[in-house]
Amino acid sequence: MFFCSISGEPPQDPVVSQKSGQVYERRLILKYITENGTDPITGEKLEEGDLITIKANPKTAAPRPPTATSIPALLQTLQNEWDAAMLETYTLKQQYNSLRQELSVALYAQDAATRVVARLLRERDAAREALASVSATMGVAPANGAGADVEMGDTQEAGGLPEKVLETVNETHQALSAARKKRKAPAGYATSAEVKTYTAKHTIPSLHSSSPSGITSLAVSRSTPSQFLTGGNDKIVQLYDRDTDKVLASLKGHTKKINHVAFREREGESTLLISAGADKIAKIWSHDSASGEYIPKTTIRTQKGELTGLAVHPSSTILALGSTDRTYSLHDLTTFQQVFRSAESDEPFTSLSIHPDGTLLALGTPASTIQIYDIRSGAVAASLTPPDSSPFTVNTVSFSENGYHLLGPDSLSSMAVWDLRKPKIATSIALGDNFKINQVKYDYSAQLLGVAGNEGVRVYAHKSWEELVRFEEGGEVGAIVFGEQGKEVWGASGRDVRIWGVPA
Repeated sequence: MFFCSISGEPPQDPVVSQKSGQVYERRLILKYITENGTDPITGEKLEEGDLITIKANPKTAAPRPPTATSIPALLQTLQNEWDAAMLETYTLKQQYNSLRQELSVALYAQDAATRVVARLLRERDAAREALASVSATMGVAPANGAGADVEMGDTQEAGGLPEKVLETVNETHQALSAARKKRKAPAGYATSAEVKTYTAKHTIPSLHSSSPSGITSLAVSRSTPSQFLTGGNDKIVQLYDRDTDKVLASLKGHTKKINHVAFREREGESTLLISAGADKIAKIWSHDSASGEYIPKTTIRTQKGELTGLAVHPSSTILALGSTDRTYSLHDLTTFQQVFRSAESDEPFTSLSIHPDGTLLALGTPASTIQIYDIRSGAVAASLTPPDSSPFTVNTVSFSENGYHLLGPDSLSSMAVWDLRKPKIATSIALGDNFKINQVKYDYSAQLLGVAGNEGVRVYAHKSWEELVRFEEGGEVGAIVFGEQGKEVWGASGRDVRIWGVPA
């Protein structure tokens, strides 16, 4: 082992002097030679060329430094290492806490921004609704791009319909009114005797989600009688094909339960699926012939309250919506613009039905009254209130297809047939003290009328008012529809759609 004659420590780069034979650290002896020019031990003249490099074995381990040659020195070294590790850990913890604080501040800022955006959206919607109300009375039509949400459409002063829409309504009325006077039940239509034989025919179970469960509305296609549309408490609109037992479309977009669904089927145009919900909006989907699927067409947000009524005008070009905000509105199904919005009524509207000739609109209220409006002017044509009845909500109304009668509840447990030519109640049908009416419906021939409620479905004959049949095996039924040619009666019970008809 060599030791440097200057530092007394093992040299990293050892050299030996030819003059004195002493071993030095190269960098130390070179510095000494530069400053003094002599050998530090003997004092003889020494130059760099007098130094000879010593080549040591590279595998030889370097000796321990003097500070690590005793137990106290080793303990001190370990203590220093431990202190360094602890200091580094402390620094990392500080950085971690700092990052947590920064993240927390960022999250609070994001939450505050979200709240601000939500408030601004509410203010925007309120401003749009205010603009819609002002536009409805002043005849102003804000721009609205195709496929966008609908807030307002073309309106006219004095509450009337735009001229083009009014012309469509009048033409439809003239054509249908003339045909109605000669209308008879189609050949092969179900008779009262056949209806008496109806029994359970088919059940389609487990439609819609089980939480929250329940079908709230039902519509059957006239062009394709095997297809039907349902709306549920699960906020979904579902199109189903009975022949194939398959769901053709499951349509989302509502944020609350669906109150009403309807088809718009017009020759030469795409089929529209329409829904109205408790979330104050109506949605329209259009059938895309290229993909064979239903795609969102527009969302109508004109009402301030829950939508409690939906009906397609006989012309298939106008949609009517009733709401608890005490107004009803009409929308063009070609441009999807609002074309009319009524003035506020004294009472909220709880149900809606369009006259088969397309000129009258019946709207139920929670004050036992049915208001009849003239679609063309927006004026009240009649107000129907049952005599001597306790207050109740008119949650369902239905015009007869011959246009002469209107069906609706006249108490909590009975339904009245109003003769619109008088107008007065032609008859009142008692359903039993415990019966709760969910929906009333006339069939296409105006020979049958049905009621769905908590005790099932009952079907009566028009004019004779005879009860033809009742179906109680499904429990409570929320919606009822008469099938093609009156050969079937459809009902929505829980998550099931039940079909009654002639026994196979």
